[in-house]
Amino acid sequence: MLPLIKYTTASIISVLLLASCKKLDLSPTDRFTELTFWQVNDNVNNALNNIYGSIYSAQPFFYNEAMSDNAFTRLGINSGLPDVIASGNFTPTLVRFQREWGDRFGGIKSCNLFLGNIDKNTSMSAELKNRMKAEARFVRAWHHFGLMNWWGDVPLLKKDLTPDEAKTINRSPRADVLAFILNELDEAAAVLPANTNYATADRGRITKGAALALKARVLLYENNRMQDVVNTCEQLINNQAQNGTYSLAPSYSNIFTAANKYNSEVIFDLQYVLNYRMWGDYVDFAPISAGARGNNLAPSQELVDDYIMLNGKGIRETGSGYDENNPYNNRDPRLKATIVYDKYPWQNADGSTQIIYIKPGSTPAGSNSTNEYTPSGQGTATGYYWRKYWDKDAISGFNSGTNLILVRYADVLLMYAEAKQALGQMDETVWNKTIKALRQRAGFTDPGALNYPGNTDMTNIIRRERRSELAMEGTRIDDIRRWKLSETVLNGWLHGAKFGDPNTDNGYLRVQQRLFDKNKNYLWPVPASERALNPNLSQNTGY
Repeated sequence: MLPLIKYTTASIISVLLLASCKKLDLSPTDRFTELTFWQVNDNVNNALNNIYGSIYSAQPFFYNEAMSDNAFTRLGINSGLPDVIASGNFTPTLVRFQREWGDRFGGIKSCNLFLGNIDKNTSMSAELKNRMKAEARFVRAWHHFGLMNWWGDVPLLKKDLTPDEAKTINRSPRADVLAFILNELDEAAAVLPANTNYATADRGRITKGAALALKARVLLYENNRMQDVVNTCEQLINNQAQNGTYSLAPSYSNIFTAANKYNSEVIFDLQYVLNYRMWGDYVDFAPISAGARGNNLAPSQELVDDYIMLNGKGIRETGSGYDENNPYNNRDPRLKATIVYDKYPWQNADGSTQIIYIKPGSTPAGSNSTNEYTPSGQGTATGYYWRKYWDKDAISGFNSGTNLILVRYADVLLMYAEAKQALGQMDETVWNKTIKALRQRAGFTDPGALNYPGNTDMTNIIRRERRSELAMEGTRIDDIRRWKLSETVLNGWLHGAKFGDPNTDNGYLRVQQRLFDKNKNYLWPVPASERALNPNLSQNTGY
């Protein structure tokens, strides 16, 4: 039997709970009340599924890339998407700020309602209820982590608030929120099963490994907790019998396909099922001739430039062999698995191949020219399209049942390598189990790319590796913020392919001028609408 988590749409249980606002002498027999709702096992399962549904959706998962130097989107202020955030042209009234704040606190409310009421159920086993509580606590930590990353100090909600309390609560110090998140993840990890201990019907549920991996990410973002990052990652790398069995999937490009949705690398993902719960954003990512309706998210030249050569060198390093006239030759195989560039050999769902001509005027007579870059066209704004997460089994409109991976084992290896380097402990042994392993899986064979290079430029090597490995997975914006690179990479022009005026930026398209104020933009403004409802919510500096 397929699990409810995959099929149940988000049911807003708070409506049921609030339907009866005063105590009754007798419970109605024709509808659920607070007295009866939690006694029904299906209701408890549906309530937990609602919590899973609050974790994220496909839209921010993908479009957060456009807040970084990885991508550009045309969608602007009314969409709630990040075009105006990247350009710096926003105010505290921006839809995206309100949406992120509201969605995450809505998710926390669902968790708190669940945790405050599940023990009213007397028919489920204590073991099952404890596991379900741990799942809810993980999600509650997930949402607090997202809020803390964007806003710093945020209201810390350990229980459900009354309407009056919600209008008067203050922002808690970031340190208190962090301590709460780490404690929640520790306590959840102590209860949750390892991935190997879940039944097949429960695939996709939160595991002990997911709690540990998220804890490692939380610690990594602190910058000063690197030994704790190492210790946590080692629980997943060296103690898999207890904490979960994970390994790099054999093929990089196949990680993100429907046929391999439960591969060995997945630690935590968003669950989708074809024809039941799907996402369709790819209709605005693919080449037009492949069936897209337009392009609203395009990779940047800056991202393309960071993919190394097959010999392990960056394109601007001496001896790299990079040819600006043939820029995609002899590059990191993950470039082809992630980004569609000019003359890309696109494989269609039926196994046939079409060449994607993107350079203006380059399409041969008789071939499809709809993919070509034009300044005001429906196609790519940068000269690139996406290949990653293309699903050959998607139905009409690119509606897909492919899961979207939020945390995978490759990220654990990258976190481990970064923490080891920060501690001065990077050596050949660590290199071989992290960067070398990732490059071998990607398809590198040249010793120059695989052999340990020493620590001459190791910090940048690891950061570049992280960018190439995790592009289009939503982590880049967090990385450049925690590394304090936003003030550099988000100031000035974002570029596209070399299809422009050769006298301007050497011909690379000027796509969007970005502006990032280091004195305030590392935190978002508290939404104006929330401060209007609750005057106790202070504002971040500069807004």
